[in-house]
This record gives sequence, structure tokens and C-alpha cells, in this order.
Amino acid sequence: MKQGRVLYESTLHHVTELDGKVQLKDGRLIEEHEVEWLPPVETETIFTLGLNYADHAKELSFTSPLPEPLVFLKGKNTITGHRGTTVRPEDVEFMHYECELAVVIGKSGKNIKKEEALDYVKGYTVANDYAFRDYLENYFRPNLRVKNRDGCTPVGPWFVSKEEIEDPMNLQLRTYVNGEKTQEGSTKDMILGIPELIEYLSSFMTLNDGDMILTGTPKGSVDTKVGDEVMTEVEGVGRLTNTIVSE
Repeated sequence: MKQGRVLYESTLHHVTELDGKVQLKDGRLIEEHEVEWLPPVETETIFTLGLNYADHAKELSFTSPLPEPLVFLKGKNTITGHRGTTVRPEDVEFMHYECELAVVIGKSGKNIKKEEALDYVKGYTVANDYAFRDYLENYFRPNLRVKNRDGCTPVGPWFVSKEEIEDPMNLQLRTYVNGEKTQEGSTKDMILGIPELIEYLSSFMTLNDGDMILTGTPKGSVDTKVGDEVMTEVEGVGRLTNTIVSE
């Protein structure tokens, strides 16, 4: 069952998906454009993986192996919902999407072994983690402005429990810009999979219920312009739509 959160008639509703429509708890079916979408889960700490797909690293002309995962944090200000907008700053020449599987932690834990890591996962959603690459300092010190602008990370529309995803390490990811497919990959091509990421992060800090891990993106990063509609899709999880707007 796909679960979400929306505002409808000025009221917060916890909803589910039925036949491509939004179902309220009272059974009413609403078209998705009739509601204001919120992120499907309330996030706590947000971890973001850089260069976790070898083909994406090569695409960015970065071929040296990293001694450990490249992880940085995102503020809650970055998160926005399905069918929302993201601003392209006027001084940016290269703003690209990143279709990612987002992992939602379901219970607290530290020093979690990778063999037990999925026991700590609540479920999954789709994230589009826009990057403003003009602001990048270097790959070892990612600049805050690259990944922490307001509303630069659409998430949703749906949350899917882990029980509904047979193998999170074998899901197709695709991105479409104005209806044209520009990115395609698979979670099986992650350098570090979900169990390894959870083991690594929990080795030095506690992971908590509501934490979210954005697991990286495959190759296919294309510059996006004002007016572009970007749809990011993760197999079995959902399709997330966002529009680029000007300042």
C-alpha cells in the first residue's frame, strides 16, 4: 500500500493510492492535482550520498576510488513535495536532477551490522536531489550551497513499506525531462548498498526513527532550465514530478 500526506480543503490528510488516485480515509477518491502534496514522511536527519554509482562518478570525471563513503547532511528546509517547484538561481549555469531511492529508518540503532541492517528500515520513497554544481568546492568538501537551498529536494509522492519491496537492491531508476527519458539505472549498481550504508553510518552515530538516507544517483545528469518538468521514478515506489522556476 502506497501511503502519503496531502493538504486538501485546508486539512492535513494521511492518504493512500488507489487506481492512480488519492484515497482519503473516508473512502473519497481525489485526483492528484486537486491536493497539495507534502513529503510522505516527516524527516529527521537527512543523509545524502555522493558518487555512490561508479557510472555517475565517471560522468563527472571523477574516477579515483574514495577511501570511505562521501556523505553529507541536508537541512529540513530542502525538502518539498510532489508537484512542487524548485528555484533555479540566476547565477547558476549547471543545475541537474538526481533520481534517488530514499531509505527511511524505522527504529533507533547504533553499531548495526549489515546482516541486520534491513531490520532497521521502515520503507522507501523517491527523492530528486537537485545539485547546483557551480557552487561546488571539491568532491571532498561539498559546498552547502550545492545541496541545501530551500526546496531543492522533492520527495514523494508515496511512502512504501519495506515489506512491499522484495529487493531494494534491484530497482530501476529513471528520469524524464519534459517527457523525454534522460536517465536510467538500477540500484544494483550502487557502490555501497543499503546494508553497507547503514552499517557505516551507525558505526559512529545513532540512527533514529525518521532519518532518511538518499542513496545516490546513476549517470544521466542533464542541465535543467526554467520551465522544465522533471519526473523521477523508482520502480515499485513511485513517480515524483517537479517543475523548475525562476527566482
